[in-house]
Amino acid sequence: MIQDNELTIRPVTEQDLPALWALTYRDENPEWKKWDAPYFAHKAIPFETYMEKQHTLVNQEDYWLIEVSDKIIGTVSYYWEHEPSRWLEMGIGIYDSAYWSGGYGTRALKLWIEHLFATMPLVRVGYTTWSGNYRMVKVGEKLGMTMEARLRKCRYYNAEYYDSIRMGLLREEWEHDATTV
Repeated sequence: MIQDNELTIRPVTEQDLPALWALTYRDENPEWKKWDAPYFAHKAIPFETYMEKQHTLVNQEDYWLIEVSDKIIGTVSYYWEHEPSRWLEMGIGIYDSAYWSGGYGTRALKLWIEHLFATMPLVRVGYTTWSGNYRMVKVGEKLGMTMEARLRKCRYYNAEYYDSIRMGLLREEWEHDATTV
């Protein structure tokens, strides 16, 4: 568990699963999906079906909860783009819209980056978003990330083309910024 005042990131427990399911898979068209890769299909699933994959959610190193004052609002995660070269990509989802634009995502991602660099021999962390999710681009900028790639007009959503954007941060950049703050 890692904290920043009332905000916490921590591994998922079995007791968290009902609330996490309600935020992520109860609804067919949740509000958060309009921002989080809406060009990929999302399908509601029954709680019983969700529970069948609990072994991939509970106490995992690559998938943690974000809580604010003990209320689950989202998740942080990572996956290996190419593990032999230590190329790790991360993700974040703030599912409760009451916590959008309040700095919670930036704070949670900062804790997650600190955790990843502290616990793994990484030289870079990054994520991919789309140009329609301007909040995620801003989060990366606030955290000192570099826009490493912009693939133009490769995401099609609501009859409009958007760019795919890769943001990245090197360990030495992170450590340099931490010592200058």
